[in-house]
Amino acid sequence: MVQLQKIITDGALLSILASLMIVVSMRVNPRIWLQDYPQEIQAKVPPKTAREKQLSLIFGIPFLLLLVAVPFWSTYSLRQQFGTPFLGLLLNAFGVAFIFNLVDWLILDWLMFCTLTPAFIVIPGAQGMAAYKDYGYHFRGFLIGTVFSAVAGLVIAGLVSLLF
Repeated sequence: MVQLQKIITDGALLSILASLMIVVSMRVNPRIWLQDYPQEIQAKVPPKTAREKQLSLIFGIPFLLLLVAVPFWSTYSLRQQFGTPFLGLLLNAFGVAFIFNLVDWLILDWLMFCTLTPAFIVIPGAQGMAAYKDYGYHFRGFLIGTVFSAVAGLVIAGLVSLLF
């Protein structure tokens, strides 16, 4: 029960922080995330400029670090508090990452991107495209994110088990 509460709490923390980073960066320039837009939209607009590539790194590197750091910290602290064995560590690391994957899919992708489609996420030159309403594209992204969550969980649990 303690572990489930920890997964939910730490997963919510990761979801809030990562979602804020995504929304803030999209308000700065949605083209920062151009590589994550449906292919039809990417094909319709010019490639990223040098400045947009730089912004992608400025926002992307801390974002990726966050996606690893929170599940790692959560799993490490679980091990320190309770001496949790590998399987429990794996479930924790996977669960924390998976909660963000769910939030990303259901709230950011399906609700914000596909259903509401606020102006700040629409890439200039791609207004009104049907690809903004491609729920299947985002579901496939969710499935890929689930695999990444599992791999990250395995790596994090392995590291925590070996090192601590």
